[in-house]
Amino acid sequence: MARKISFELTPEEMPTPETATGTPAPKANRPLLGLERTIKQSSALGAISQSLGGISEKVKRAEEIEQKLIEGQVIVDLEPSFVDASFIRDRMDATEELNAAFREMIREHGQAVPILVRPHPQLPDRYEVAFGHRRLRAARELGIKVRAVVRELTDEQLVIAQGQENSGRTDLTFIERARFAARLEERKFTRETIMAALGVDKAALSRLISIATRVPAPLIEAVGPAPGFGRVRWQELMELLDEGENRIRAQEIVTKASFADLDTDKRFEALYNGLRVRETRARPETWSAEDGTRAARVMRTGKKLTLTFDDRAAPQFGDFVRERLQALYDEYKAGGS
Repeated sequence: MARKISFELTPEEMPTPETATGTPAPKANRPLLGLERTIKQSSALGAISQSLGGISEKVKRAEEIEQKLIEGQVIVDLEPSFVDASFIRDRMDATEELNAAFREMIREHGQAVPILVRPHPQLPDRYEVAFGHRRLRAARELGIKVRAVVRELTDEQLVIAQGQENSGRTDLTFIERARFAARLEERKFTRETIMAALGVDKAALSRLISIATRVPAPLIEAVGPAPGFGRVRWQELMELLDEGENRIRAQEIVTKASFADLDTDKRFEALYNGLRVRETRARPETWSAEDGTRAARVMRTGKKLTLTFDDRAAPQFGDFVRERLQALYDEYKAGGS
């Protein structure tokens, strides 16, 4: 159970008579705000819950998170140039189409919900975002001020606010959540704090961090957020990368020019399917001398050709060839190959 971490209590959050008299209160799964996070179902019924009703509930939860964090606070207008991103990056770069659509929504309807920032801990007269990165970017690109609530936040409070707001809105994809968890651990945040930020238990957090650390960062960056793929497929990809020379093959796949032209889900599919294709196991061919001696076997696998000499059939023939490799190579080069 994550330990309880909270901001100042609002009147609605003050202890009730029941809790004040010692009656145990239910422990909240979300230590920052005390909001309950439902467990996702893996059955068909669980899939249906991700319909419009489920999405609406998640948006409502995110709005509750934001409302509690800005409740009773003064909203100010800040120059976007004075506001820096969070010291922990959670999102991967969105496509220009998505950025443009969000920017146009802000242009047309305005910024309905303020972002949450804190005074920058190292730089005077600057601020750091807890949540609202996309709203900040849109305001910066539109050349307008960004509406914000300024609160004093510790590093721990900032990342919990950042993680819970995104979790409530379900904006982050699985791999973005995994990388966010891994980065928090790299920064020496406790597992309890990371669990609070992402609203997950110990087992789920271990899976997130394992996948984010075992799949090489350059591959994750090359694939992108891949919203169409969750834990199961990323775990399968992680296991594929551990087979044979698949890490080398993966690098070859993602560096092809055609790979970058795909959208992020297609890039995941291309990498995943490319690693699943197994080379046909080559069968060695026996090389026989004119006198019938089966002195060696030849086997080609991919770009490798292997010669195996049989000392029983032709003793020391392999040593004989090895001693003449330079002469054979010189002859090969002289032939213009």
